[in-house]
Amino acid sequence: MFFPNKNKVSLDYCEINFDLVHKELSKVGVTLKLLWEEYVVKANLSGQLAYSYDKFCKLYSEYCLKNKATSHIEHKPGIITEVDWSGPTMNIIDSTLGEIHKAYLFVGTLPYSQYSYVEATLSMDTAAWINCHVNMFNFFGGTTIRLIPDNLKTGVISHPQKGEVVLNEAYQILAEYYNMAIIPTGVRKPKHKASVEGTVGKIATAIIAKLRNEKFYDLGSLNIAIKKELNIFNKTKFQKREGSRKEIFESIEKPLLHKLPSTPFELFNWSYAHKVGYNYHVVFRKNYYSILFQFIGKMADLKYNSTTLQVYIDGARVATHPLFPEYSKNKYSTFEEHMPSGAIAMPWDTKRILDWAKKIGPNTLNVIDRILNSVKIKEQGFNSALAVLKLSKDYSHDMFEKACEYALANFQLPRYNHINSILKNKQVIDDKKDKTSQSTGYLRGSKYYGGKNNE
Repeated sequence: MFFPNKNKVSLDYCEINFDLVHKELSKVGVTLKLLWEEYVVKANLSGQLAYSYDKFCKLYSEYCLKNKATSHIEHKPGIITEVDWSGPTMNIIDSTLGEIHKAYLFVGTLPYSQYSYVEATLSMDTAAWINCHVNMFNFFGGTTIRLIPDNLKTGVISHPQKGEVVLNEAYQILAEYYNMAIIPTGVRKPKHKASVEGTVGKIATAIIAKLRNEKFYDLGSLNIAIKKELNIFNKTKFQKREGSRKEIFESIEKPLLHKLPSTPFELFNWSYAHKVGYNYHVVFRKNYYSILFQFIGKMADLKYNSTTLQVYIDGARVATHPLFPEYSKNKYSTFEEHMPSGAIAMPWDTKRILDWAKKIGPNTLNVIDRILNSVKIKEQGFNSALAVLKLSKDYSHDMFEKACEYALANFQLPRYNHINSILKNKQVIDDKKDKTSQSTGYLRGSKYYGGKNNE
C-alpha cells in the first residue's frame, strides 16, 4: 500500500502508428512483415523496445476491429473460386528468331484452403481465359458454387452501379456448362477477391522469382516449371494455421466440390474456305498443317482454339494438329501418314515439277532445285516452286531464263517475288541484251538517251 510501484517493471515499448501501418498496407508489395521489420529498426534507433511480430499483428488486428478498418470474411469450404490475371509476367524466347515474347499468368484460388492454380499463356484473350478456367477445374478435380473474377473484358462486358451485370457470352456459357454462378467483384474493390489478390503477390515470390534465371523456349516447358513450383507452394506449411494448402484442400474442401462433367468444356473458333495445296497442307496464320494427300485441291474449314487446330472437309474432321503460337511463321506440322505410301519424297510429283523446269531451261531448273533443296521435306517447297513455274506462262522461255539467270547471280535463294520483280523491271533484261563482248561497259542506242530528235 505504501510502495505501489515497488514491484512494477517499467517497459518502454516503441509506439506503433497503426494509421500509417494501415495506409502503407494498401501499397503494392507492402506486407505486415515488412512494416514490422521497419518498426524494429525505428525502435532500435530510438533505444526503445520493439514488440514481437506476433504481438505486432495482434495489435493491428485489434486496431482494425476497433476502427472497422476492414471486414473479416469467414470463408466456407467448396463455395467460392477466385480468379484473376497476375500483374507480373514471364518471358519465352523464340529459338528461331531469338525474339522475346511475354507470357501472362492466370491465377485461381479457393479462399477456404488457399489451394491455388497457376498457368502461363501467350495472350489474355477470351480463348486463353476460358481454357485456363477449364484447366483449373481439372486441376482442382471439381467446381465450386460461385466464381468470382475481376471486371476484365474477357469475362465481364459491363458492371453498372445499377442494373444487371453483362457477362461475356463465352464466359456465361462456360459457367452454365459447369453449373456455376459468376459474381464479379465490385468495380475497383479488390477486397472482394482478397484471396486471389494475396495469392498473386505470393506467386511473384514462389514462382516468378524462383524461375527468374531460367530460360524457356516454349510455353509447354514454362508451364512444366510453373507446375513444379506451384506444387511446392501448395505443400508449404502455413505460418499461422495448421497444415498446408494442399492438406486442407485434400481433407476438407475437395470432397465438397461439385463433380466435373464427363467431357471438358471446349471453346473453338472457325476459319472457312482454306484450299489444300499441292503439298497437301493448309495454311493458317502463315503456318502449314498437313492433310491426307487425297484431299489436294479441296476446300477445308478450320476449327481452332488456343492450343489445337482441327481440319474439316465436307463436314468431317480429317486431321488434328497442335496449333503453332501466333508469333511462329512458316513452320510445318506434317504427319507421315498423310503422305502417299512408299515415298516421302513423292518422286512422281517432284519429277513432274523438275520436268516442267527443264522444258524452260537450265537456269529455271537451277532455281527450282534450290527451292526444293532448301526444305527438309521436298513437298514443303512445292508451293514456292509451282508459284515460280506458273509465272513462266506469262513470258517467253528466253526472257524467263534470263530473269532466272539474273536472280541466281544476285540471290542465294531466288523466289517468286524476286523473279516477278525482275520480269516487271524489263530494263534489267534489256541491259543484258545491250552488253557487248568488250569490257568497256554498256552500248546503248540513241533512244535510251532521249531528246526531241534522239540527238
